[in-house]
Formats: sequence, C-alpha cells, structure tokens
Amino acid sequence: QVQLVESGGALVQAGDSLRLSCIASGRTSTIYLMAWFRQTPGKEREFIAHSSWSGGNTYYADFVKGRFTISRDNAKNTVYLQMNTLKPEDTAVYYCAAANRYSRPYSNDYAYWGQGTQVTVSS
Repeated sequence: QVQLVESGGALVQAGDSLRLSCIASGRTSTIYLMAWFRQTPGKEREFIAHSSWSGGNTYYADFVKGRFTISRDNAKNTVYLQMNTLKPEDTAVYYCAAANRYSRPYSNDYAYWGQGTQVTVSS
C-alpha cells in the first residue's frame, strides 16, 4: 500500500503563485507514476499532469499552458505542483495520485489517492 498526503493549499489572489506538495509513504518502491488532478463541485476530477518516478516521462494537460510544473524529490518521496499566475478558475480541491504502472494522460486509473488540498483563488 501507498499513502499520499497533500499540503500547501491556500487562499490566494489572482496572479499569485503556490506550490503544492504530496508526500508518499508505505511501499514507495512500487510507485511508477505520480499525477496531480483537481476537482470542483459537480464536475469530474480533472487531470493536470503526471510524471514518472524517474522523471523521464512527464505530461501536462493542455489547459496548463506552461503555468504549472510537476516535479519530484525522490529522496523525500515527494512530488510537487508549482502553480504560477493563478486564476479564479483554478479554484478546486487538488489531489495527487500514484500508480504502479503507466497510465495514459487524462486517465484517472490510479491505485492510490490523497485526501486533497483546497486551493482558492480570489479575483
């Protein structure tokens, strides 16, 4: 089993930057892929980006458009999501996820999920 805990969510203003963190614990040696998703009430969970644990396979959703960056620190078992130039429409609960194998971009086929962290962007 793998446990994921997100942190870093906050209330910020439009144009601000924020960095989310996701710490993995448990059987982290089995992780192949890490991803970030977000969800707003009444909508499906939305794929943001994924990165292989080795860092050799990174993919971003089209809407990211260079504003968000996924990165990881393997020594700390942590994956990050750096978000710049935040907009009110980025308001959502942000989740990290982990998979033991490759998952196609935009797929939510991940075995492990964190509890989410709230990001609110005011205009």
